Amino acid sequence: MESPAIIEAALNGVTSKVQHAKVPRASEEIADDALRCLAAGATIVHNHVDVVMVDGPTSAEAYLECWRPVWDKVPEAILYPTVNAGPVEQSFAHFPFLAAAGCRIGIIDAGSVNLGPFVYANSTSDIDHQIGICRENRLAPSMAIFEPGFLRLALQLWQDDRLPPSAMIKLYFGGEKGYLGGVFGLPPTQAAFDAYMEMLEGCPLPWSVAVMGGDVVESGIARAALERGGHLHIGLEDWAGAGSPSNEELVLEAASLCADIGRPVANHEEAAELLGLSSA
Repeated sequence: MESPAIIEAALNGVTSKVQHAKVPRASEEIADDALRCLAAGATIVHNHVDVVMVDGPTSAEAYLECWRPVWDKVPEAILYPTVNAGPVEQSFAHFPFLAAAGCRIGIIDAGSVNLGPFVYANSTSDIDHQIGICRENRLAPSMAIFEPGFLRLALQLWQDDRLPPSAMIKLYFGGEKGYLGGVFGLPPTQAAFDAYMEMLEGCPLPWSVAVMGGDVVESGIARAALERGGHLHIGLEDWAGAGSPSNEELVLEAASLCADIGRPVANHEEAAELLGLSSA
């Protein structure tokens, strides 16, 4: 049997109700959507909240309002947040509080990128701070790769044994509709995918694919990734395809593709083992 495939559902991001009526924004909507996605086959759920310029405890509580109903029903669910606005000390201040509450995944973003009018900037000192937050709080780093330079630095950190345990690489291809109104990164093509595979050769870290401002399944990137042993990052944070699917429907589509290729969808225990996460 082929190795299990992890499905991560990115529920909302910066997607508004105007852009997509089915995107969850309120805490009750996020909790309900997360449970539906977990039942459909996702084992990791990522979401944003609409509180971004506050202190760590306040921001953490906004996430926990979404997560407590999920953990009450699925204690083993792997849930994690995004970063807040502001300097790195503020933008990562909620992670220790969430780790204490049961969150097992943190973030290390090894690079900078233009996202429409917004520059997502991470200096070397910022990245050092992120590494410290993950290490000190035993958080497994989720590493978004917006541009090839992100991956080069991530691989350098891995080679230098500077990454905390259980890091996962997230290859973000830039769709035609972009993110925050601007295109970025490599397009979702086979040539671009092959370039990332060449860079990852010899690295044992687990990795997944997403198309931000596009459709990871329709583009063929999801199939290519599953055939090469990768995992899937899907959801209305990223999606900009035809129709008006829900997050649950996108997870079901991803699970169907996994079955078509012969990769079983990872359950919670398998996902935690593949990522090297501590028990819930």
